[in-house]
Amino acid sequence: METLETINKRTSLKTHLSSRDIEPEKITKILDAARLAPSARNTQPWRFIVVKGKKNVETVVTRAFMELNQVVREAPVLIIACANPSDDVIHDGKEYYLFDVGLAVENMLLAATDLGLLTHPMTAVHEDELKKVLHIPGEVRFVVATPLAYPAEGSYEKAARERLAQRTRKSAKEVVYSNAWGKPF
Repeated sequence: METLETINKRTSLKTHLSSRDIEPEKITKILDAARLAPSARNTQPWRFIVVKGKKNVETVVTRAFMELNQVVREAPVLIIACANPSDDVIHDGKEYYLFDVGLAVENMLLAATDLGLLTHPMTAVHEDELKKVLHIPGEVRFVVATPLAYPAEGSYEKAARERLAQRTRKSAKEVVYSNAWGKPF
């Protein structure tokens, strides 16, 4: 898949998940894509916890994920992205760890899509409970989680077809300006 094609095909799917195991080399490729993301002053504040195995995934999801995300219990892998805010740049009151982790996670999502795997970035968790279950230090913040799974339908294209057909995006004229705020590009 070409990069722009992968960007166009990527969608969030937390249903249609197969419980089929994911090859360790694919998980490694996805984590390497995340690891290679840019970050403010190259601090690389992200840390990832890979939760594998039916029992482990069920425990984390059941104890720490909010109701709307319970459906990901079927995923064979969960990746939990965290960061210690003090490990990153704070400039003009802005904590860049959230942006930096976001860049790494987007690389991860695109790599997973390219490998035919489903993802769905989720933030609806009970952070305190997640920290207990996964022994995350107090100063470290949860940022986002995603399941990794093969599609139950057999191919990424089949699983994503309906979701992509319904996807809406703002037009360029709504979000892109030229030389100053509000001036059409």
